[in-house]
Amino acid sequence: MTENDENTVFVGRKPTMNYVLAAVTQFNAGSDLVIIKARGKSISKAVDVAEIIRHRFVPDAEPERIEISTEELTNEEGKTTNVSSIEIFLRKTEE
Repeated sequence: MTENDENTVFVGRKPTMNYVLAAVTQFNAGSDLVIIKARGKSISKAVDVAEIIRHRFVPDAEPERIEISTEELTNEEGKTTNVSSIEIFLRKTEE
């Protein structure tokens, strides 16, 4: 987990367009890099968010890099489970 959290959109259970709006707002505020992060079942939604941003709202945003990893989480009973995570770094290129 890198960069600062003000450019980061954490994808979870809300509707997809909520996260798209949050990321587009970051780009419109002058940020040239937005990081979309998700874990587990939300990974596919994070990919959808990145693609909607690129194809509909910010056509000059390109994926700079994509990082995948596995995080170890401890539940309430004290058992640890592995959860996949993804970070998609979208950078706005000025043409």
